[in-house]
Amino acid sequence: MRDARAVVETCPGLTLRMAARLVSRFFDLHLLESGLNLAQFGLMALIAASTDDTVGALAERAGLEQSTLSRNLRQLERDGQIEIAMVETDLRRRAVWLTEKGARQLEAAMPLWREAHRLLGRVLVLDDVARLGAAMPGLAKRLVAD
Repeated sequence: MRDARAVVETCPGLTLRMAARLVSRFFDLHLLESGLNLAQFGLMALIAASTDDTVGALAERAGLEQSTLSRNLRQLERDGQIEIAMVETDLRRRAVWLTEKGARQLEAAMPLWREAHRLLGRVLVLDDVARLGAAMPGLAKRLVAD
């Protein structure tokens, strides 16, 4: 029992997962009016901000396995928010982009996200969260190497 308590009290993996779920629920509630959840909103923002439109590059930026990303993208594609097509120069690669409908929906969700972000800033030190985000690529490399 003591070991289990120590895990619950000290494990960064569990703590970060719980924090991520709480923050995701918070954003999901604030984005509800847009018809998007945070995962969809985040993927669409990653797609819109991308300079490399391939699914592989998107998976890397999102920190997802390509199979997981593909499952998430299928729903957005079914809803007409994104398009996925083979890259003409390499038929093994696929490119993804927002449709006009997706771009409009993302744009309409932005004020909801901004308000949620502002409110979250009252509870979290957003600079600390930004530093964690900036550290992610290096952290991923160090954790995979170990």
